[in-house]
Amino acid sequence: MNATDVLGGTYTPHCAAINPARLVRSLARSVVASGTVIHEHTRVTAIEPGIVRTDHGSVRAEYIVRATEGYTRTLKGHTRTLAPVYSLMLATEPLPDEVWSQIGLAERETFSDGRHLIIYGQRTSDGRLAFGGRGAPYHFGSRITPEQDRNAAVHAALWEVLVDLFPIVSRSSVTHTWGGPLGIPRDWWASCGLDLSTGLAWSGGYVGDGVGTSNLGGRTLADLITGTDSDIVELPWVDHHSKPWEPEPFRWLGTNVGLRVMTGADDSEARTGRPSRLAAMFAKNLGH
Repeated sequence: MNATDVLGGTYTPHCAAINPARLVRSLARSVVASGTVIHEHTRVTAIEPGIVRTDHGSVRAEYIVRATEGYTRTLKGHTRTLAPVYSLMLATEPLPDEVWSQIGLAERETFSDGRHLIIYGQRTSDGRLAFGGRGAPYHFGSRITPEQDRNAAVHAALWEVLVDLFPIVSRSSVTHTWGGPLGIPRDWWASCGLDLSTGLAWSGGYVGDGVGTSNLGGRTLADLITGTDSDIVELPWVDHHSKPWEPEPFRWLGTNVGLRVMTGADDSEARTGRPSRLAAMFAKNLGH
């Protein structure tokens, strides 16, 4: 990768770029083919031992898995379990080969960097540069609406960062912008587990790493539910319990103050070349 002003880097070949939408559709087809029924357009309002309550009726089962990630706050009793924090993305038009020769990523490597306000990117199969990151504000009361999937100011800021990394991209246009809420636990620890006394299981709190981690969570829960003794049921995240987020307005204040702290830390470190003490203190308070 030929990004500007990079001091150093690490590379691992153990990474893959996938299309999450295609993955979900393929999984759905496999599940249906196995005889399972998928109920779409059915809002779950509460999860209780042995029963899932929805706006169209109730479903009973011996084991119930909560895997609702950023939308967990919509369930009764889970308002403070995970904070929905938005991550936004953009995609350029397909870039010509001469542009890619300057950017790099010839093998479709994915990338991120060490700044506090997370960014990430990849080359798509049709030659676009897809780029995203944090920066969207947390909304009071953990509010989630489709309108929040796009934020003109945040997408503009992401574009500035992308152009700073790869100046040649400035000649291209952005054709797509989108986003969605992540599920963030109070200590930023993903977890999964099963309460045998109630039959309630969960997996989530992936903080944006859910495509790979949810696969591990699913396999772990399968072993826990079936009583299979495997190495993965001994992993540290199994049966980890994060404390709940603070009630409002403290959750709103703390989360958005943290956003400003991390943004300011990146600016400070760029100017001084020294690690931000304020960012380190804030991260320690979060449990990092």
